[in-house]
Amino acid sequence: MTSTPVLASTREELAGLLAEPRRSGERIAFVPTMGALHDGHASLMRTARAATSGPVVVSIFVNPMQFAPAEDLDRYPRTLDADLAVCAVEGVDVVFAPGVEEMYPGGFSHDSVHDGVTVAPGELATILDGESRPGHFDGVLTVVAKLFGLVRPDVAVFGQKDYQQLVLIRRMVRDLCLGIDIVGAETVREPDGLALSSRNRYLDADERQVATTLSRALRAAQERAPYGVPAARWAAMSVLREATADGLELDYLALTSPDLGEAPETGEGRILVAARVGTTRLIDNMPIVFDRIAPDARPAGTAPAASTTP
Repeated sequence: MTSTPVLASTREELAGLLAEPRRSGERIAFVPTMGALHDGHASLMRTARAATSGPVVVSIFVNPMQFAPAEDLDRYPRTLDADLAVCAVEGVDVVFAPGVEEMYPGGFSHDSVHDGVTVAPGELATILDGESRPGHFDGVLTVVAKLFGLVRPDVAVFGQKDYQQLVLIRRMVRDLCLGIDIVGAETVREPDGLALSSRNRYLDADERQVATTLSRALRAAQERAPYGVPAARWAAMSVLREATADGLELDYLALTSPDLGEAPETGEGRILVAARVGTTRLIDNMPIVFDRIAPDARPAGTAPAASTTP
């Protein structure tokens, strides 16, 4: 059974739709997206629905500020009708799909310096994806802060697939005292392990096969993590190197703490990878648990590696 969500395209329409639930003290759940919705997004909506008996709001906005001029802003898929159908199936109450002028009243252009007020994400935004995509997280946090101000949710759901983004949003909510519960939902994967992404549609059949290398490398690292951080890194790099002949271009492989600091010798951590397959840039990550089993107990063929990148 489905019910069509109400579509709001302006800030005023959104405020009107949420005024009564807010007056009634209902808990508002929010899922920000850029559209091109897939089963991973649907999972986020189900998580939001489980978090409240009040309204679930989904935003659909392709944010120009988080794309560099040479990136795929114009190519990024816009599929509003199909997206509304996904939202209907998942019981979403309100879809907010604003234009650029609604989110950037002072205007936005890559051809000029944006002089509006923005969110500075700090040093954590200069590593990993932030190093590869300078300014990306300034755009992400700025638009998320705007959406939080418009929706004023009690809880917001983000996917763990964009793990660095999730960590930064949690930090923004903490540091700016926004009072929003941030839920990190598990990554949804294809049967062969590929993390669901709106960019997967750019891959041809051969590239699609190569793309599964990312998740295979992460799982290889998980298996070797009991033998230490170097062993886990070596296992992942071994898988990734095999795919370079098939067109995989590694951007980074990083083993970190859960908050993206230095990887602990023992205990919980995170392993993150980014690579380009053809013209498509893909990211993935998984939780990992490190230990220090004696070197002479390591499985055959496992050895330390000195670097996380080629």
